[in-house]
Amino acid sequence: MKTKAIRLYGKNDLRLEEFELPAIKENEILAKVICDSICMSSYKAAHEADIHKRVPRNVAQNPVIIGHEFAGELVEVGSKWKDAFREGDKFSIQPALNDPTGPVGILSAPGYSYPYIGGDATYVIIPNEVMENGCLLPFTGKGFYPASLSEPLSCVIGAMHANYHTTPGSYKHQMEIREGGNMAILAGVGPMGLAAINYAIHRTDRKPKLLIITDIDQSRLDRAESLYSPAEAARNGIELRYINTGAVENPVETLKALTDGKGYSDVFVFAPVAPIVEQADNILAFDGCLNFFAGPSKTDFKAPFNFYNVHYAYTHVVGTSGGNTDDMKEALTMMGKGLDPAGLVTHVGGINAVIDTTMNLPSIPGGKKLIYTHIEMPLTPIAEFEAKGRDNPVYAELHRLCEANKGLWNIEAESFLLANASGIENRK
Repeated sequence: MKTKAIRLYGKNDLRLEEFELPAIKENEILAKVICDSICMSSYKAAHEADIHKRVPRNVAQNPVIIGHEFAGELVEVGSKWKDAFREGDKFSIQPALNDPTGPVGILSAPGYSYPYIGGDATYVIIPNEVMENGCLLPFTGKGFYPASLSEPLSCVIGAMHANYHTTPGSYKHQMEIREGGNMAILAGVGPMGLAAINYAIHRTDRKPKLLIITDIDQSRLDRAESLYSPAEAARNGIELRYINTGAVENPVETLKALTDGKGYSDVFVFAPVAPIVEQADNILAFDGCLNFFAGPSKTDFKAPFNFYNVHYAYTHVVGTSGGNTDDMKEALTMMGKGLDPAGLVTHVGGINAVIDTTMNLPSIPGGKKLIYTHIEMPLTPIAEFEAKGRDNPVYAELHRLCEANKGLWNIEAESFLLANASGIENRK
């Protein structure tokens, strides 16, 4: 079978190519990719190539397919896996295999390390180690984009599971956010912050009593509040408030006043900015846990921290850089029950848009860029569907479907696009 895919050959060398896939082995699975969400990690891999920790050193001779946040359908299942998987099953993949037998050892991952599997392709061959490591994950919910976004959602799930608190008089740590505690998500209205809000207010096993979301951009705060309202949170037993810390004289005093001066048991930092880290430290409660979620680009990133409180108030810091397979399973289960991660998505495009999007990702504003690999479509902000719809009925209908869903991407829009993609004129 032929596939069309974006392959990495070297630094800044991505190519859209069509080539023949080999016949699958008895321990492999042929799959059809429907969509892939482009991640900043793909930008890093494209710019670093053979010095990237997940990319093989011989990538110039043996190019790899990029993209690791993808979903699709199984087409042909090798005999070894016939009892576990069926043709037609929908799937997502946990890309972090942690398998020493992969092309680059335990850091091998689809989307970085393999010649025949990656998200930015029409068809792929899923190698045996993906199944052996339990990383081929079924999805039973509607549509495909939720499964594609299960990997980024798993990152915020993992972050909340990684928080911990102590038990007075013992050395036992209680993992997780504090049940019924005060939680703050600072700089929390970007794409991943929206995912964290969505998860925090809809999980049923554990939740805070008070959830504060901060930012210094009022328009972004207003959009977040329109998507995840205090009324919706209240129905789930959470008091949710959005605070513009750029509009108050003393953010620390303002935030602590919302807790009657007690502070926050769980504080998440969603931007690698030293003053925000310092602010997070200053609002921690006794036994408060600061989760540094945002990954800094500078290897020498530092911020002041109150070690008096570390000693006497038991404050502490954790950090996570992704979710594990169990976190992805939790994400897929929640989405299968109706949790919609569409707040992450701000742009939609086809396979022809992958190279420019990946290479320039940091300079493209907004949230997740969702790619449908079997269509050609310029990368298009959802906010521009209305204007493009004046000349193109497909865009007009996409706008109507998104407007009916708070301006967000949705299952109906996805189905319509996949059925009518030939009506999209491919132009930059």
